[in-house]
Amino acid sequence: MAIKLEEFRKHVAQIEEIDPIVIEPKSAEGIWVTDVNDKKYIDMLSGICVGNAGHKNSKVVQAIQKQCEDYLHVMVYGEFIQKPQLDYALRIKEFLPSELTQIFYVNTGCEAIEGAIKAAKLYNHRNKIISYTNSYHGATIGCVSMLSDGKFRQDFLPLLPCCDNIRFNCEEDLQKIDEDTCCVVAETIAVGDGVHLPENDYLKKLRNRCNEVSAVLILDEIQTGFGRTGTMFAFEQFGFVPDILCMAKAMGGGLPIGAFIGKEDIMQGLNNHHPLIGHATTYGGNPVCLAAALAQLNCIADILDKERTHENILTVKEKGEIYRRKLKHKLINRVEGTGLFNAIYLNDGVDWQKVLISCFNNGIITGTHLFNPMAISIKPPLIITEEEVEQSISRILKAFDEV
Repeated sequence: MAIKLEEFRKHVAQIEEIDPIVIEPKSAEGIWVTDVNDKKYIDMLSGICVGNAGHKNSKVVQAIQKQCEDYLHVMVYGEFIQKPQLDYALRIKEFLPSELTQIFYVNTGCEAIEGAIKAAKLYNHRNKIISYTNSYHGATIGCVSMLSDGKFRQDFLPLLPCCDNIRFNCEEDLQKIDEDTCCVVAETIAVGDGVHLPENDYLKKLRNRCNEVSAVLILDEIQTGFGRTGTMFAFEQFGFVPDILCMAKAMGGGLPIGAFIGKEDIMQGLNNHHPLIGHATTYGGNPVCLAAALAQLNCIADILDKERTHENILTVKEKGEIYRRKLKHKLINRVEGTGLFNAIYLNDGVDWQKVLISCFNNGIITGTHLFNPMAISIKPPLIITEEEVEQSISRILKAFDEV
């Protein structure tokens, strides 16, 4: 390595202890990450579902360069009317139900969640916040307050009060959503401890229960958005519409940006407020990030459109099905997911750390789910070809053989 690991960790705070899996990237393009020793890895994490249209997508890079020639940052609190902000708002609405009318730009997924909760509180002036057991919406104090596992919360007490949890796909728990509930922060597909799909019209029943008690339904599609499951947003597949939709990760094509977009009567609470009363962010709606985001959105739209109009092109859903069908091994219990959003569930007793190290040694970048290290991520960029899918499967199975 060109950089000594000890020096890096001395000066740059990290979220994990020293890991045997360490990469110093020299370049990244498409599905590939190349390190300083010229070893090439297939990225099965997509930078945690950021690189949906591939690393260093040429159209995204060109859009960034073009915007940089005009201006980088001016002001976001209303004094400036910025064309990149409007251009993106108009384009994203083409892929969303008509009820979702107004977008608020932020920098990250957790800030989108925080801003959405603020909008909900300004709307119905209630306190109770409900989220799924084993869900993760970010690392801010508000998001940490929603965690169901006390060991992840205890070092940060006291936290935001009036937070409760319901079990995903559990209809009985929906009764916890009552007239005191401000909002439910939900995932379309539960991802904290694997990849879990909704069953028995659960999401429609969640929507109906929120309607019954006038609670705001905030949907976290921070990982599942932008084509990851085969449609622009996963909720399209389940016949319901949230009150507020949160997005980030793949939104910026590699640049930091997030947003929440909601129904007009709810979003109006944020308008015409002093920043300390509503919500404020210095870099929200940064024009360079939005130029990248618009190019990324158009690239993903092209991917999904070509899938619909060209019979000889494999769809995101078909590529995902190859993984679920062919990833068979004595160490693997099952593979579950949808589109290119999948998890390998290891058999009991398998050393998951050895699995990750072996994948790394065989040129596969992957990781585990936050609350379940026995669930291994299979989430490559959407642009992965059928040949590359097969190549990645071959590398993964070889890695499992060597454990």
